[in-house]
Amino acid sequence: MAPMGIYLDYNATTPCDPRVLQAMLPYLTEIYGNPANGLHVLGRKAARAVESAREQVAALLGAQPNEIFFTSGATESNHLALFGAAEYAPSNRRKIITCAIEHKAVLAPCNRLSEKGFEVIVLPVDENGLVNLSDLENVLDGDTFLVSIQAANNEIGTIQPMNKIAHLAHQLGALVHSDAPQAVGKIPCDVNAWDVDLLSLSAHKIYGPKGIGALYVRGGRRSIPLRPLLEGGGQENGLRSGTSNVPAIVGFGKACEIVAEELPSESIRLRGYRDELEAGLLESLPKLRVNARGAPRLPNTTNITLEGIEADAFLLSTPSLMMSTGSACNTGAPEPSHVLLAIGLTREQARSSLRISLGRMTTFEQVNIVVHLFNEYLKQK
Repeated sequence: MAPMGIYLDYNATTPCDPRVLQAMLPYLTEIYGNPANGLHVLGRKAARAVESAREQVAALLGAQPNEIFFTSGATESNHLALFGAAEYAPSNRRKIITCAIEHKAVLAPCNRLSEKGFEVIVLPVDENGLVNLSDLENVLDGDTFLVSIQAANNEIGTIQPMNKIAHLAHQLGALVHSDAPQAVGKIPCDVNAWDVDLLSLSAHKIYGPKGIGALYVRGGRRSIPLRPLLEGGGQENGLRSGTSNVPAIVGFGKACEIVAEELPSESIRLRGYRDELEAGLLESLPKLRVNARGAPRLPNTTNITLEGIEADAFLLSTPSLMMSTGSACNTGAPEPSHVLLAIGLTREQARSSLRISLGRMTTFEQVNIVVHLFNEYLKQK
């Protein structure tokens, strides 16, 4: 058995990097001023730290600092993007397009907007989780207000062609939003290359603190009208009121700085480990299926199906392995993964599926142990 357990659930959340924690500590104990108060030194230092972090987040995305707005995380960013933009939708543009494997933090707001009179089109995906661009082109028209497609899927790792999606949408004057917390930190994310108008991200997916995220808004506050979800003191240029969480913001900025430096080498390392893991499992477990293997995928993510094996039972009987059966946000839900159903798996196959997501602390030794533990479990069956 693996000592202390092997954590392979990095798509759910990541541990806070010690370098991030060290950057945060002074703002918890010494520089505790409110950045909205520029009349004393602690407030001014806190304000400078917030703006420095804003620059770090912007740099990771190829954005400008005035295009970054801090939120509590990607879920809030998605709500701000979707509900905030919808408040200013012209009366002749009431169509929103998304896809079947979006995170529930996008699908749920879209459902609410459909109740408010918007026409919401949910595009199917192919067996690899990819949106068919012809399907998108067929439903895009002059009535389309917004297209919201995730950059990369949290369960199967499929990477969507965001620049092609944005090109089609912009030809008809639609806004483009991408829910991107899984992509940021794992693949290069350039908002200009992707040509998106709005993009959501979270710190806790990139070894930063929980409870902090951001929304990228192309051109800044005045370029794309958004109705704030929270009103009050007018923080974040009036887009997100509430006292700034300075320690978390500083940690977010530091996490982005580290990712920007380490992404190229880390991506190669994790892809190698992921491929080795899949090869080892496929060699010893002939009935195993790797889902979405034919699509461009996140380098750290694999989703496997072992028919006849209950994924929950496997995890409960192998406590040294920490992975998941789907989105962490849906843990405990009785229904099988909507993502796996959307790519054509049966309900039984979906319940026999596991998401394995590698990360910064994953080692090659752990990869070999995982293959061994799968084999040991199946020998007992």
